[in-house]
Amino acid sequence: MENFIIILALLLLGMALNRVDIFPKNGSQVLNLFIIYVSLPALILLQIPRLTFSKDLLAPVLLPWAMLGVSALLVMTASRIFKWQRPTTGALLLVVPLGNTSFFGIPMVKAFWGTDSISYAVLYDQFGSFLALSTYGSIILATYSGSDKPTPLAILKRICLFPPFIALVLGLLTMSFPYPAVLEAVLENIAASLVPVVMVAIGLQIKLKLPPGSWKPFSVGLAIKLVVAPLIATAICLAFNQHSLAAKVSVFEAGMPPMVTAGALALLAGLAPELTAALVGLGLMVSFLTLPLLFQVLQVF
Repeated sequence: MENFIIILALLLLGMALNRVDIFPKNGSQVLNLFIIYVSLPALILLQIPRLTFSKDLLAPVLLPWAMLGVSALLVMTASRIFKWQRPTTGALLLVVPLGNTSFFGIPMVKAFWGTDSISYAVLYDQFGSFLALSTYGSIILATYSGSDKPTPLAILKRICLFPPFIALVLGLLTMSFPYPAVLEAVLENIAASLVPVVMVAIGLQIKLKLPPGSWKPFSVGLAIKLVVAPLIATAICLAFNQHSLAAKVSVFEAGMPPMVTAGALALLAGLAPELTAALVGLGLMVSFLTLPLLFQVLQVF
């Protein structure tokens, strides 16, 4: 509970800093770059070599793709039922299936499940959410925004040059070689910056305003992301008799709010900007209620 309160306090601090206009307008972007190029790679390099390969690792690698398919199908079904416009459907297809499993997810996993669970969250994010954003996300943007469809080579280049993914590959390659004590201490101190920087950066970006007439797609999208998806993920794990910490962390990650990066791409593409901003901002705030409930559910299976 203490870690959870710290995360909430840092988020509120970021929101307060945004209101008093102390940071420059691009302050959140600078912090995001620090996270992508410094904090997150350090955390990945620190945690991945501590993994022990077993069948338990299948859950954080496969479950995000299952949830991607289920969530996209639910959004398409709702779109046909409610006859939403293309920009609304495109925005929901981008931000609902893709969760905030890195910037927000890793700190929350650490807060609820402890440091030993972080490596599973990293696998879920890098082999699931990040790859899905690079591939599935690119297709959705090209389909619904009218932009040119990215080539497979462009997608592959984007993946290979992403700093956290490079750190993941290096971490896997160095699993058999223990880090020198000095290097491990350096990584630990850099990785410790992730939570405060992430939460302040998110707080600086949050928008809590819902545009008129958007309650239905907003409610349906958020219900799928924060309630239906984690419940289906729980059912999948139970069906395959998966009760490990890796499986529970994977289900927990499936219940994360919409991805900030996916929301930013939807905004740049002009896909229902106000609805997108509300899904990301309000979704994150609502997740402070749904994630503790999901954690309690996962304690009994």
